[in-house]
Parts: sequence; C-alpha cells; structure tokens
Amino acid sequence: MSLVIGIVANEPSGDQLGASIVRALRERLPDAQFIGVAGPKMQAEGCKSLFPMERLSVMGLVEVLRVLPELLRLRGQLARYFMLNPPDLFIGIDAPDFNLGLETRLRRTGIRTAHVVSPTVWAWRAGRVKSIRRAVDLMLSIFPFEEPFLREHGVPVCYVGHPLADEIPLQVDVAKARARLGLDKNQTLVALLPGSRISEVRRLVAPMLETALRCRQSRPDLRFVVPLVSERLRLEFEAQHQAIAPDLDLLLHDCGRDAIAAADCVLTASGTATLESLLLKRPMLVAYRVSPLTYRLITSLKLIKVPYAAMANLLAGRELAPEFLQNRCRADLMAPALLALLENKPRRASICAEYERIHQLLRQDAARQAADALMHLLSGSKR
Repeated sequence: MSLVIGIVANEPSGDQLGASIVRALRERLPDAQFIGVAGPKMQAEGCKSLFPMERLSVMGLVEVLRVLPELLRLRGQLARYFMLNPPDLFIGIDAPDFNLGLETRLRRTGIRTAHVVSPTVWAWRAGRVKSIRRAVDLMLSIFPFEEPFLREHGVPVCYVGHPLADEIPLQVDVAKARARLGLDKNQTLVALLPGSRISEVRRLVAPMLETALRCRQSRPDLRFVVPLVSERLRLEFEAQHQAIAPDLDLLLHDCGRDAIAAADCVLTASGTATLESLLLKRPMLVAYRVSPLTYRLITSLKLIKVPYAAMANLLAGRELAPEFLQNRCRADLMAPALLALLENKPRRASICAEYERIHQLLRQDAARQAADALMHLLSGSKR
C-alpha cells in the first residue's frame, strides 16, 4: 500500500511552502497520497483538499475570536477524519494556533507529526514552546536563528532554509518581469501589496491608496501595480479603489512575484511579502494595522519581544525597510518616505546588496532538506 501523508495549510504562503515539500516528497515516494487542507499550488501537486483553504485564513487576536467556533469545528472535523483514517505522517504548515492543537491530538493516537515553519516563540508568547514539545515529533525551521533556540528548549528541530530562497533566483530579471506586465522598462513603478487576507486588505487599502495619490501629485510619472491573489480580494480592493481613489490609474495583476520584481519600490503589508520582496531585491516600506483592541492587548501585555515587525528587518538586523504600524500607517507619513526612497538610488542599491547577502544565507535547498528529514521521521530515525 502507498503511504498516506496528511497535510494542512491555511493561507497562500503556506500553500506555496507546502507545494514545494509535496513535490520533493513525491520524488522519493511517487505513489504517496497527500490529503488535508490545500490551496491551489498544493492541489496542483496532487494534494486533495477536504475543504477550501480560505476557511482557515484569519489574522489577529480579536479577528480570530469572531470565527473561533468555526475554526474549532473545522479542526475537530480534521482530527476525526485523520483518527478514522490514520496517515503515516501528518504535516502542519505554519498556522500554529490551529495546527499545533491538531498535531497534539493526532500525536496522542500514535500518528507521527511534523510542523513546517516554527511558531515565533523567539518573538512573542514564548510559553508556546511547551505546546510545541507536546505536538511535534519534528519541527522544520526555515530561519537559521530558530534552530538553536528550539534545541535549547527541548524541541526536535531541523533547519532547512526557506523554499522561497531556492525558488527565486539570486539575480532578478526586472526587464522580463516588466515585459510580462506590459510595462515600459523606463517607467518608475511602485508595487502596492495590501496582503493576502481579506482582513488585511480591508485595513490597508485605504492608507496605501491615499499614499499613492500623494506620491502621484509629486511624481505624475509614477505607475502603480497591485497584485491580488484571489477574486475575493480583487472585489474588496476594487470596491475601496472606487470609493477612495476612482481616478487613480492602477494595474491590477494576479502574479505577485512579477509585480514585486518589476517595481522600483514596494509598499507592502507585513508578512511573507516582506521576505519575498527581500529575495527579489526590492527596497520596501512596510505597513500594517490590526484591530485597535488587538493592538492594545499586544502592547499592554508586552507580547512582542523583537524590535521589528517585518521579517526582512529581522533578518537584516536593522530597519532597512521603514515600518509604518498601526497609528503610523498613514499616507502623510508613508508618502514622503516612499518618495525619498525612490529618489535615493545609492540607498536603494545598498539595500539590494544586503538583501542579496541574506538571500544566499537562506538558500539551502529547503525542499530537499525538508523531504530528507521527513523521510528519516517516516523511517523512525532520529535527526
């Protein structure tokens, strides 16, 4: 009988990571079956999804509370399914608040469990490391500083590097990206990335569009491209576009990577997009908002233990990408910073050089290393 591998992702970045791991495992286990919760990229690799991935996509403390009963119901459904149909291995992709609980229940029944993308216990809610120890037989970490921290806390861990660092070439062909977008190679282009979750788009589109309007007033030559990964996000964005800046000409596109690669600068939501912008060597500004109550809880309880929100800045160890968070996520602050970055070519070149150095550190053939580690786990070996 072929092996059965359960796998659950909850958002586009997890779908991308999961797809690369499924592909690498299938090279070693061509007859393996993959089933769980998958987005389009994982499904393209042959993974069966029990329900749409978007039903798990939510961000923020307060935002999660609104849909918590539904999330718990879905997690219960998955637990029952996998306990009735035990896989040889279960892999949770990111989404620790959802997947660690599921992994814990499955591991108690004897199902081997692995988790890809360490929860940010090094950044906040360090007490979760106890939950990680209960939940996983193996943690696959994608950033180098995570491995020593987790080992010190008794978590079996293997640093594999980041799959995006392998997928994205060290040298980016800006001209080809622009050609695919139908843009002139000499135009000054800014990519606006308001996020991959509907809650992010609702909070970030307005300040981003207002920033674009201010910048266009100073630089009429500027063009703006907005990648949107789903029809639902496109409809939300277009509604706000018509309400806030109907006369602002925008290029909407479904390929985020081309939009970033083609841009001179990027204004992005905090999240995986900051890492992708780093790997594509694009100078960026980072914007983010959560609900006021979520923000008050985070700040009053001092939950954040790191100096930056953006992974690009954490990897660089300094704020190469200016951050505009919560009350500072305003056009009157972001527009001058964006214009200053566009006008400072030496600064942009320096940022790109540092991003290339970081890219090389993360380029570890992650999918192969992850597949090797998972094969050891399947065989019962320890790493």
